[in-house]
Amino acid sequence: MTRAAISSADRLGLTLFIAATLHAVTILGVTFSLEKPQKQAPPERTIEIMVIQNPKKSPPPQQADFLAQRSQQGGGEESERVRTTTQPPQPAPRAQPAPQPSPPQPPQPPRQPETSTPKRVLTQQRPSTKQAPPPEKRREKAPPAPQFTLEGLMTSANQEIERLSAELDQKTRAYAKRPKRKTISASTQEYKYASYLDAWRRKVEHIGNLNYPDEAKRRRLYGNLLLHVALNTDGTIREINIKRSSGHKLLDDAAIRIVRLAAPYAPFPTEIREEVQVLDIIRTWQFKSNNQLFSQ
Repeated sequence: MTRAAISSADRLGLTLFIAATLHAVTILGVTFSLEKPQKQAPPERTIEIMVIQNPKKSPPPQQADFLAQRSQQGGGEESERVRTTTQPPQPAPRAQPAPQPSPPQPPQPPRQPETSTPKRVLTQQRPSTKQAPPPEKRREKAPPAPQFTLEGLMTSANQEIERLSAELDQKTRAYAKRPKRKTISASTQEYKYASYLDAWRRKVEHIGNLNYPDEAKRRRLYGNLLLHVALNTDGTIREINIKRSSGHKLLDDAAIRIVRLAAPYAPFPTEIREEVQVLDIIRTWQFKSNNQLFSQ
C-alpha cells in the first residue's frame, strides 16, 4: 500500500485558504451562527375531542331521579339529587338621573330695623257658618251582631225538621187521594183488562166506520196516529190527547171526534173497579186508503 505524496502546490493552496479565512473574520467581521426555531404562540381556545368507537349502551335505569330528553349517567358533582336550574339574568343597573341644579332663589329684601312702638292687631270673631246635621242624617249605631248559642241552633233545627215532616205528610196524603190508575194497550194479557179493551175497541171501530170523515175520503188522506184515552169507572171520558200525530190535522180531529161519539162506554167490571179508578187506554189507530178505521 502506497501513500500519496503531498506536493508544494497543495500546501500553498491550503495556506492561502486559511489566510483568507482569518482575514475575512478579522476585517469583515463575518461570523457564523445557528438560528434557533421560534416558538408559536399557543391558541386562544383548545377543544378536546374524544372519539369512542362502538360505544356500549347501558340499560336505562328502572327508577330515574328526574325526567330529561336523554338518559344521562355518571354526570354531576352534587352529593344530593338536585334538579338543575338556570339562573335568571341579573337586571342591568338603572342609570340614575343626573341631579338637576336648583333654581336660583330671588334675593331677599333688606331687613328693616324694628321700632320700639308695638303694633296693634285688631281681630274680630266671625260667626260660624257650619250647621249641625239634622237628627235624621245622624249616623245610627249599628245593631249588635246576633249571638248564636247551642240551644238556639237546636231549636231552629227542630223547627226545620217539623216543617219538613209536615210538608212530607201533606204530599203523602195528597198522593194517597189521587185516583189509582192503570195503563193498558194492545199488549195487555190480563183477561179482565184484555176483554174490556177488546169490547171498547170494537165499539170505537164500528162508530168510526159509520162516521168516517167525508173530506178525508174526498182528499184521499190516510195515516196512523197514537191516541190516549182516559176512562172513569162509570165509562165516561176523563181526557183525550194525541201522543203521535198522523201528519194530518183532519185525521187527528176525526179520531178524537169518533171516540167522543162512541161514549159513554161500559162501566168497569167489579174486579177492575176494586183495583183502579182511572183506566188509560193507548192504541194506534189507522185511517186506511179503503176508507176504513182500524185499531192495532
